[in-house]
Amino acid sequence: MARKMKFRSLAISVATYCLIGFVLILFAFPFLWLISTSLKTRLDAFAVPPKLLFAPTMQNYYDAIFYYNVFRNALNSVIVAVFSTLLSLVIGVPAAYAFARFNFRGRRDLGFYVLSTRMAPGISVIVPLYLLFMQLRLLDTHVALIITYLIFNLAFVVWIMKGFFREIPTDVEEAAMIDGCTRLQAFSAITLPLAAPGLAATAIFCLITCWNEFFFALILTGMRSQTLPVSITGFISHQGIHWGQMAAAAILISIPVLVFAMLIQKHLVRAMTFGIVSR
Repeated sequence: MARKMKFRSLAISVATYCLIGFVLILFAFPFLWLISTSLKTRLDAFAVPPKLLFAPTMQNYYDAIFYYNVFRNALNSVIVAVFSTLLSLVIGVPAAYAFARFNFRGRRDLGFYVLSTRMAPGISVIVPLYLLFMQLRLLDTHVALIITYLIFNLAFVVWIMKGFFREIPTDVEEAAMIDGCTRLQAFSAITLPLAAPGLAATAIFCLITCWNEFFFALILTGMRSQTLPVSITGFISHQGIHWGQMAAAAILISIPVLVFAMLIQKHLVRAMTFGIVSR
């Protein structure tokens, strides 16, 4: 009987690991295919059946970097994503704290108004934004994209951080204020460090949103402030689609986000489990 139970447990473990391996391969296959395409020549990329064994080449990466100016567009993406994320946190975190801690008149209506800015589809606001930035002479500038992304990220920051602030007991702030701290000092010295996992999770989601956004960047930018997602369309020409260079550029685009996620993954995991113990 014991041998039968042991065999059954082993079979369940093997089946579980096989299922996990299959799911991992299923999710990793598109990215692995993208990597292989970026290392293939144009002839190998269109080979039928697809070549699994081929002589890799770095020419696609060379063309993407030096011919299609990926680094210049990457700098534009970094400037827009970083400044928009920072401004969203600077404005949205205090607002979230106010919604979480203070019971003021019209709080629910104001909170719904903030959330409604996230509900609006981009196609419904792009024309007013375009006309506004055209009048202000901000088209094809970093400022136009930073302001646009700030508008849409602000609601996300407020509603996510409000939940994290509510998980922090008010007793710690009251104890600090009894000891002589002001509300601002208690917020900056105690509440904000305790909410660091939430800040990290919110920051990475805002950064990824800004980094990958295509629609607004396509309409509001030109050659000077073009971001990486928009630059991908440059690989489509009258001669056809340059799949190898496009795949290489896609790999280069994904590297900064992956590195950033790895650097703050500890805070990200803490954010996902935040408040479980206190409950």
